[in-house]
Amino acid sequence: MNTHYDYLIVGSGLYGATFAYKAKQAGKRCLVIDCRDHLGGNLYCENMGGIQVHCYGAHIFHTNNKAVWDFVNSIVPFNRYTNSPLANYQGRLYNLPFNMNTFYQMWGVCTPAEAKARIDEQRREAVERMRAEGIAEPRNLEEQALLLVGCDIYERLVKGYTEKQWGRSCVDLPPFIIRRLPVRFVYDNNYFNDSFQGVPIGGYNRLIEGLLQGIETRTGVNFIEERQRSGSPFHILDATFDKVLFTGRIDEYFDFRYDKLNYRTVRFETEDLPIPNYQGNAVVNYTERQVPYTRVIEHKHFEMFGGAVDACEHTVISREYSVEWTEGLEPYYPVNDDSNGKLYEMYRQLADNEKNVLFGGRLAEYKYYDMAPIVEKVMAITEF
Repeated sequence: MNTHYDYLIVGSGLYGATFAYKAKQAGKRCLVIDCRDHLGGNLYCENMGGIQVHCYGAHIFHTNNKAVWDFVNSIVPFNRYTNSPLANYQGRLYNLPFNMNTFYQMWGVCTPAEAKARIDEQRREAVERMRAEGIAEPRNLEEQALLLVGCDIYERLVKGYTEKQWGRSCVDLPPFIIRRLPVRFVYDNNYFNDSFQGVPIGGYNRLIEGLLQGIETRTGVNFIEERQRSGSPFHILDATFDKVLFTGRIDEYFDFRYDKLNYRTVRFETEDLPIPNYQGNAVVNYTERQVPYTRVIEHKHFEMFGGAVDACEHTVISREYSVEWTEGLEPYYPVNDDSNGKLYEMYRQLADNEKNVLFGGRLAEYKYYDMAPIVEKVMAITEF
């Protein structure tokens, strides 16, 4: 006799795990499956000698929504980690986000008035160049960045990093990618403006395990293959389901009916080093084009502070390389251009017509999400 569930949840990342938790609270029986050999999606961490290594890139939880913060802390307590990345350009270090520390490092200016004057001068030069070409609005990321921060910051801290990240010239990228570039005229290296930020004490696996406690899970299960075998998303694995939550690639769900969506992905080189401290900071971006990796993550700094850093006699670093996605790689970032936007809209219309199938998360919605908005979105669901 087949086992019956209210929900089949495809994907055990933050969206799927939070949905399963809320559905269980509503009295629903769920089965969570994942094609990987572990739970947690891109939040998955590996314990390497007492250091929680973010296997799919650094994740820092941040939000202004106290209800969201209280919710995740009810599952596992979060620490006080504050994201204050550095940028390395030709061996010189600059604070991020762009703030008075950055401007002092860039030009030696000490007051907001001096910094504003320097940036405004470079902004005017950018406006005059555009006017000379008969352009009223920025056509691409480069023009947008020059209007925001001027040429010095753009050339040293934006251009190379962005082109490595997207694998495209800044003049071929849309301006909206960088419109919210933070520029602050205060001495504040806190990257986020949110009231709450941190990392789960003991790693993100504890958050996922807490969300999925008491819920049936299976790893190493490929939903697309199982659906093909059974002919139905509601009857697979010798079980039946009333509804499906799909958090995978929306184009794959519809068998690439229109074409494949494009993504950027990340390749990691991880090293365990026999020293207690490699770079003194969790995140250092390498902004010159000639350095092949985009940043170096030193994982211990997410959870170890003060004397605890040296007390742990080794450290783990990961160099991140941004590359074009191909089949067999993990899709990370949607490519936000017109052609992919139009293609996604065609798939979204198909999704809207699917009965008893819900689509959620960055792959199913072809949208980059921070973690807190995902939790907030699931918390807002009132009917399960």
